[in-house]
Amino acid sequence: MIESGGSTDAIVLLAGILLIVGVLTTKFSSRLGVPSLVLFMMVGMVMGSFVYFDNAKIAQMIGVLALVIILFEGGIQTNWSSLRPVIVPSLSLATIGVLITSGIVAVAVKFILGFDWLEAILFGAIIGSTDAAAVFAVLKGQNIKPRLGATLEAESGSNDPMAVFLTISMIELITIPDLSIFSLIGAFFVQMFVGVVAGLLFGKLAVWGLNRINLDSGGLYPVFAIAFALLTYGVTAFFQGSGLLAVYISAIIIGNTDIAYRHSIFRFSEGLAWMMQITMFVILGLLVFPNELFTAGNLMNGVLISFILILVARPIAVYLSTIKMNFSHKELIFLSWAGLKGAVPIVLATFPLLANIQGSNEIFNVVFFVVLISCLVQGSTITPLAEKLNLVGPKVSEPTHSLELISLGKADAEMLEYRMEEGAEIVGMSLLDIPFPTGSLVNAIIREDKLIPPTGNTVLEAGDFLYILAPRKHKKQIKELLEKKKDTKNEEQVG
Repeated sequence: MIESGGSTDAIVLLAGILLIVGVLTTKFSSRLGVPSLVLFMMVGMVMGSFVYFDNAKIAQMIGVLALVIILFEGGIQTNWSSLRPVIVPSLSLATIGVLITSGIVAVAVKFILGFDWLEAILFGAIIGSTDAAAVFAVLKGQNIKPRLGATLEAESGSNDPMAVFLTISMIELITIPDLSIFSLIGAFFVQMFVGVVAGLLFGKLAVWGLNRINLDSGGLYPVFAIAFALLTYGVTAFFQGSGLLAVYISAIIIGNTDIAYRHSIFRFSEGLAWMMQITMFVILGLLVFPNELFTAGNLMNGVLISFILILVARPIAVYLSTIKMNFSHKELIFLSWAGLKGAVPIVLATFPLLANIQGSNEIFNVVFFVVLISCLVQGSTITPLAEKLNLVGPKVSEPTHSLELISLGKADAEMLEYRMEEGAEIVGMSLLDIPFPTGSLVNAIIREDKLIPPTGNTVLEAGDFLYILAPRKHKKQIKELLEKKKDTKNEEQVG
């Protein structure tokens, strides 16, 4: 058996084995219909038979670092045009929804586990938010209707600060009985305000740095972007703000702005986010001892609390926090069922352990079991439920090929990737007739996963992926040309 403080060689070997097993696990998860997150945790629990690990502090540090990377990747992948219409319901779910969910779960925990009210509310706070890692992983590549997908992603990306605040506040109330609840409420608004401002500032700063600073290698740009994510979290947290919220906001700004080496940054962030997900869930699995987790009491309590959370608390929270927001009954059912739990509740469950709160071991084990049930039951049925409720939109194809200018960062050119939308003015035109800026060249067209060698007579179609090599100074002009819509009024008058 390997101890957690084993030799460096053993730790490196173990890390390699865990990552390889984690990567291979993602392949089997789709075939088995089980979310990969569940299998990651299972891998950690199995490895726990050979590796002794009980350091909650290290697990918490790894968890927070992983969440920063995962939120950053989720943020840069978020389309602002899809997010903007759902900001109000998403924020309502992320705040009011979390409070309602936490409150209902707290009442259930009070009577099921026999906790004091403060401890019961602490449990509710830990389990009250949906999890960004779980939601991003389950929805990635699915064709859920854009409005619903955007709502869930925005909610999961922005509700972590509320869960963190509630958890820390309840721990402080338990450990410091004389603490004023009004001071905690004031601290919450300060955290949110600082988080929003920091996110906006660091997002703009990151865009400026990526576009203005010429690095010696194109491979440094993705590292530069990740460094901004870590910097954003660290500085925001230092000034008592919500670092997770700041990271998510800054990532949205970066992802929706023209930046150098955009494709490389997206791919690097995606791979790093997967690695951090695997690491985080495996480590959290290692932290659990199966003989303590799978006891009759934990099984019964976990199933009861999961039942109340999934079928009572989450639906009530969704329906109440989205009143008069134009969601249909079917959409509300789907939003209720898609309130996935994941790494955040488990990471938050380490806080009471480190604070030596009475009953913290029981809290951790039951929270872990509830998360396991949520990922297994809800995560594996989200897509079938969406299909059953007719909430599945048309599939949007993604290119299976990628081109990028591989050169020194000082080159004054960039490979632009763009998907032609229906209704664009240049759809139906030949490349020869399109007024591309001087020095711009369409290098490749991907159409239905097939490479179309471009010639002057090639006619563009909706859904085509264009790869255009162009001087950086013409990026804005090319984007305007590609996004310009047809003047339908003039066409109707001519007709």
